Amino acid sequence: MTGSAPSPGAADPLGLSGVVPPTVTAFDAAGDVDHAATAAHARFVAEGGASAVFPLGTNGEAPLLTAPERRAVVETVVDAVDVPVIAGVGAPSTRETVAHAEHAAATGADGVVVVTPYYYPLDGDGAVAHYRAVADAVDVPVYAYHIPGKTGNELSLATLDRLADIDGLAGVKDSSKDVPWLAQAADAHPELSFLAGSDSLLVPGLDAGCAGLVSAVANAFPELVVDLYGAYDAGDRERARRLQSTVFDVRGALKRGPYMAGVKTALSLRDLPFDVGGLRPPLRPMDGDDRAALAADLEALDLL
Repeated sequence: MTGSAPSPGAADPLGLSGVVPPTVTAFDAAGDVDHAATAAHARFVAEGGASAVFPLGTNGEAPLLTAPERRAVVETVVDAVDVPVIAGVGAPSTRETVAHAEHAAATGADGVVVVTPYYYPLDGDGAVAHYRAVADAVDVPVYAYHIPGKTGNELSLATLDRLADIDGLAGVKDSSKDVPWLAQAADAHPELSFLAGSDSLLVPGLDAGCAGLVSAVANAFPELVVDLYGAYDAGDRERARRLQSTVFDVRGALKRGPYMAGVKTALSLRDLPFDVGGLRPPLRPMDGDDRAALAADLEALDLL
C-alpha cells in the first residue's frame, strides 16, 4: 500500500508501484548472452529495493536479440528473482508479439509489456486490434509501452480510451516525455497503473499520477531511485526533489559517449560481483576518455 505516492490502478492485478528497473541483458566476451550475469543484475536491483523488474525493454537491448535469445532471457530473469517480472514482448508484428507474450506467460512472467509496433505507421484501429490480440492470448496483465520517439507511433488520448476498455490491459509505461499527455491519460484512467519511463520525469511523473518509476538510473544505482520514491511516498517532497536533482546529474553523466553505453559502464565501475559486459552492435561501448570522465562524475556525486 502506498502513502503519498499515487496508488496503482484497480485494473492492475499486480498493483505495480515503486521502482521497476528495465534490467540489462549481459553479454560475454564473444557477444553471446551471459545468463549468469543477466540473472545477477536482476537480483542486484531487486536486492536494492526494486518492487518489480522489467527485462527486455530498451535497456535490455531487446530489438537486438534473436527470438530464442529473448525467450531465454525471460526464463533466466523469472528464475532469478522473487519480485514480479514484467517481460518486454513487443515486436513489429502482432503475430510475433503474441508468440513472445505466450512464451513469457508460460514461463512464469507475472505480466507482459507491449511496446507499440514500430517501423510501419500505426493508426488507432491497428493499435486497438494489436493490444486486444495480445490480451486475448494470455492470462497475465498487459502493460502498453508508449515511446513514440523510438517507435514512430504515438498513442492518442482517444486511442488510449479505447485500449483501456480491453480486458487485461492493466497499465501504461509512458516514455513519451510528454507531461500533458501523461497527466491527462492518468487523470482519465485512474483504473490503470501508470509507470513513468524517463529519469528526467520521476518526481513530475509521480505528481502526474504515476504509481511506478521505470528508471534506467536504477539499473546502476537502484538505491538512489528507491530513496527518491520512498521520500515521495513518505510525504517528504523536498527530499524527493533533491534526489531528483541528483538523478538529473547521474542521467547527464550516463549520457556522455555512445547511446546506451552509460549504464553498463557505470555498473562496471561499481564494486560488483558480476560483469554485464558490453553492448550488442551496432551499439558501441564508451572509449577510455568517456569512461574516465564518467568515473570522475560519479565519484563527485559520491556514488562510487
